[in-house]
Amino acid sequence: MRDFIHDYLPLVIAFAVIGAFTIAFLIAWIAIRKRKDIYDDNDRKMADSKIIRRLLHYAKPYWKSFIVIFFIMLFSIVYDILSPLIIKDIQDLFKTEFELKQLYVYVGIYVGILIVSLICTYIQAMILQKIGQKILSQIRLDVFTHIESLSHDQLNNIPVGKLVTRVTNDPNRISFMFTNILVTLVKNSMVIIGVFGAMLLLNYALTLMILCFVPFVILFTVIFRQFSRRAHRQVSNANTDINTFLSENLSGMKVTQIFNREDSKMEDFEKRSAKLKKAKFNRMYVAGIFRPMVYMLYVTSQMCLFYFGAKGYIQQTEFLCQLIDSGVVVAFYMYITRFFNPIQTLAEQFDMLQQSFAGAEKIFSILDIVPEVVDEEDAIELDEVRGEIEFKDVWFAYKPDEWVLKGVSFRIEPKQTVAFVGSTGSGKTTILSLICRNYDIQKGQILIDGIDIRRIKIASLRRHFGQMLQDVFLFSGDIRSNILLRKEGVSDEEVWEAARYVNADRFISKLEKGLDEPVRERGNNFSAGQRQLLSFARTIIHKPSVMILDEATANIDTETEILIQDSLEKMKNIGTMLIVAHRLSTIQHADNIIVLSHGQILEQGTHQELLHQKGRYHHLYTLQFNKQQLLNN
Repeated sequence: MRDFIHDYLPLVIAFAVIGAFTIAFLIAWIAIRKRKDIYDDNDRKMADSKIIRRLLHYAKPYWKSFIVIFFIMLFSIVYDILSPLIIKDIQDLFKTEFELKQLYVYVGIYVGILIVSLICTYIQAMILQKIGQKILSQIRLDVFTHIESLSHDQLNNIPVGKLVTRVTNDPNRISFMFTNILVTLVKNSMVIIGVFGAMLLLNYALTLMILCFVPFVILFTVIFRQFSRRAHRQVSNANTDINTFLSENLSGMKVTQIFNREDSKMEDFEKRSAKLKKAKFNRMYVAGIFRPMVYMLYVTSQMCLFYFGAKGYIQQTEFLCQLIDSGVVVAFYMYITRFFNPIQTLAEQFDMLQQSFAGAEKIFSILDIVPEVVDEEDAIELDEVRGEIEFKDVWFAYKPDEWVLKGVSFRIEPKQTVAFVGSTGSGKTTILSLICRNYDIQKGQILIDGIDIRRIKIASLRRHFGQMLQDVFLFSGDIRSNILLRKEGVSDEEVWEAARYVNADRFISKLEKGLDEPVRERGNNFSAGQRQLLSFARTIIHKPSVMILDEATANIDTETEILIQDSLEKMKNIGTMLIVAHRLSTIQHADNIIVLSHGQILEQGTHQELLHQKGRYHHLYTLQFNKQQLLNN
């Protein structure tokens, strides 16, 4: 018994130390799990298995390429399995008389296997990179397409910075999984199995000793997985938070400067930066503990090998009834490296794997949002629209039971010009949004040419509408691209014709580059009036059947307003026109004026009819007229 303890004491000490670390990790893991306050309760907790299944869906179209990679991989791992045996045979040669030719043969085989392995690894990497980029592009496309399908209400509830992160940063985290981790996992698993088989055949006693370390590797990996996933989720949340803050505050930087709030915003930014730094430090600490622990197991297994190998070789003793010679020790030294290297590699890549899972979880949280406004199964295409619009007892609320429209009913004939008037919050803009089906109503019906708009495909419906809003959005590019908005097959002459029709040609022709004049972000190198005229040209060139103007003449100087009014008169001949305007002077010639208050129609009629009624419209018009008189005086 004493001899047994003496012989195996180093092994007992090693496992005692490892056991102490294991107990410490388990205690820390249990303590962390009880601290619910450090987690975000609103964060999704999607299982890794579900994330993997959904990600593999993107890899499915390339299954043939993955099969090719699998067979290439088989050739590349031959080196890992056979090279220690070749080295053992070379080691055994030195114990006997041998010819130099035999050594050359072994060295030639070794080099040949190495070259084949390197070539296979290169081909494998190139194929994986191509597949990974295709998958990455598809994920980005799916996320962007899904965001486009969300309703206005859903988009209003998601910060722009968060959406930008989902389309850009998060797919990048996933790409490493397809280009490296999945194949590495399969390859390393095969290497571990192959190396284990070779070790077992070579010396089962030493193999059993090395296997004693495997349960600890598995246990450390399971514990690390919990810490790592939470650490990466915190980093992902902090990244999203800071991107959202930047997106909002960079857009509103002028307001910050006007109100002298730079210091306050800097403090907010520093808080978010500190939160991100802390989250990244936590992730670094987790990885910094796990990797050395796996390396400790690797070094300990080597020390045990040298101890029992040297002891057996020097004293000519057996270890578990098997003799150990120098060739076996050398081969096992190389096999231990090849056995733990895959585990060590996975440990190092586990950090990236958890980043991939965290990014995928965030992406799927967007893809899992069910669009509120969708096509019905039997939705139809609308090839032509006459412009007849009817509201039948329409009720609508952005929030439950907070009605914005209450039983609104009216009818608009084709080619009519109808204006909506009322105080802020009366429901004017809401009506225009509902006609385009940016939102779905709760009660009633909205008909286009006698067809319920819910029976019309959304894309088909909106194709017949042209919207000109108060806040015109211009994209970075040039004037031509902003008028066309990627509409193909349109000549420059047609673009100029549309510009002339709405009087936009007057300022475009004065620009140095004309239609090629650069447009900076949001069109901030053009005045509000010029942006509005460009939006009119954009609408005209798409030949809509129904035109919507929501405060399109607000905040415009007098000279530009004259041009816009002339444009509006021309545009009335194109189709049905719906106008929302606070300046009642701009809608005097409308065929019908609908006056709204608190989501209900108070009165409607022509300008003269409403003045004659001396109701709400008469009151509003009198106020504006008197105000204008005062300004003129």
